[in-house]
Amino acid sequence: MECVFGLVGNGFAVVAADTSAVHSILVHKSNEDKIMVLDSHKLIAASGESGDRVQFTEYIQKNVALYQFRNGIPLTTAAAANFTRGELATALRKNPYFVNILLAGYDKETGPSLYYIDYIASLHKVEKGAFGYGSYFSLSMMDRHYHTGMSLEEAINLIDKCIIEIRSRLVVAPPNFVIKIVDKDGARQYAWRESIKDASAVPTA
Repeated sequence: MECVFGLVGNGFAVVAADTSAVHSILVHKSNEDKIMVLDSHKLIAASGESGDRVQFTEYIQKNVALYQFRNGIPLTTAAAANFTRGELATALRKNPYFVNILLAGYDKETGPSLYYIDYIASLHKVEKGAFGYGSYFSLSMMDRHYHTGMSLEEAINLIDKCIIEIRSRLVVAPPNFVIKIVDKDGARQYAWRESIKDASAVPTA
């Protein structure tokens, strides 16, 4: 029951994702960070099969870093999105990754941007997007409340509304979410929204 969603505001982009690592009917952990920092001004949020998600996002992260190391300049957000789309398209004809991606970034020339990339290598630049079962609720909330040029406070309030809607409406709702933002000051974690915490140790009788 994965949930990944994000939006673009006035001078920033924000993405949120559930933090549940699930297989079949089992929840393995509730603090899995599904939003990776690609570089100083890019975030990649992913949903899909756990192995594909981790392996593919790490592969993209290392190749983005390699490009910057070789050329001395970072990829733009659009270039990183197109590279990611190209790698998914190549893998689609060999050994496909079942992974859906929201890639957010900030560029000095163009400002914040958000790219929607699905597992069959479709790429779209969007102002708001979502993947997973939670998208049924988060997209409807964003359709109703989103507007261009939202302030950070308005955006976080909308993210919280989406989380509340998912928790109250989804039959097997993930309890915890992580929120990250990217703006002119860089990519960073903004907050966690937790309803349960993983036990650090199993109590003994």
